[in-house]
Amino acid sequence: MNLLKPAIFAAVMAVMFLMTTMAYPHSESSKFSENNNNVILAQTKGGDVAKAGDVKIEFYGHMAFKITSPEGIRILVDPWRNDPSGAWGLWFPGEFPAIPVDIVLSTHAHFDHDAVYRAHATTVLERMAGQFVLGDVRITGLADKHMCKSKGWYKWTEAATEFKQDFCPPDNPLHMDNFIQIIETGGLRIAHWGDNRPIPAEFVEEALKNVDILIMNIDDSSHILSYEDVDAALLRYQPRVVIPGHYYTKGASSVLSTLSTAENWVRQQQDVVRLESSELVLNPDTVAPLKRRVYYFGMHHAKD
Repeated sequence: MNLLKPAIFAAVMAVMFLMTTMAYPHSESSKFSENNNNVILAQTKGGDVAKAGDVKIEFYGHMAFKITSPEGIRILVDPWRNDPSGAWGLWFPGEFPAIPVDIVLSTHAHFDHDAVYRAHATTVLERMAGQFVLGDVRITGLADKHMCKSKGWYKWTEAATEFKQDFCPPDNPLHMDNFIQIIETGGLRIAHWGDNRPIPAEFVEEALKNVDILIMNIDDSSHILSYEDVDAALLRYQPRVVIPGHYYTKGASSVLSTLSTAENWVRQQQDVVRLESSELVLNPDTVAPLKRRVYYFGMHHAKD
């Protein structure tokens, strides 16, 4: 009898278990020291989303943004992680910071947008459609579809054939759905594009036409949207402020992601503010006179 076989089998199973638990991290919210006191206060106090006030926007790299309402409600959109299957390689050299927030949102089920377990969040809203109201914040989720035909140099959507899937609607799998999120607070309407297709459904188009701030995928590799797609969308929606996201951010993302910066597009715009930190504070008075002002975080990103 070969006594080594059971030992080898046990060792292999242990390694497989370890790899699985490492590859598919789960929520550890039961261990969080934070609590829901801020949410209880917001519920009790109520609020007015139309009341003018300062809204803070923080960039965490890639398409992750934290928005803080005038009353202090913290919303995190699209925290990132590396692909747990390993199929798409290393996109991020480190883990997303475990920051405390009141609400975490994910626009779709792709690894670079769905690390909701990393945030210490009271409320988790993955792929939300409909409306959610808390205090001086109203969030509207618009169900639409992910971009399904890459126009950039890296034709990543051609992997659909290898996966034996149809990435395009109407028969796409769930991971190719997308939910644009509109966050209203401080008298401002902020839209987060996720990875949406260039021309959304008609009802989504209508909802986007009066947004003040549009956070959109803009990078020189055209990983999600081409610059023609971006410019056409800005003509349709006429946002007062445009914030590029989903671009290569040194220190947050890796060159292995194949993403580029947004420099070429930014240089072509007429009204650009290159930010010197990872934070931006806006209110209705500062936004009202603007027309397609670009606020570019560049390589500045929050780390905690």
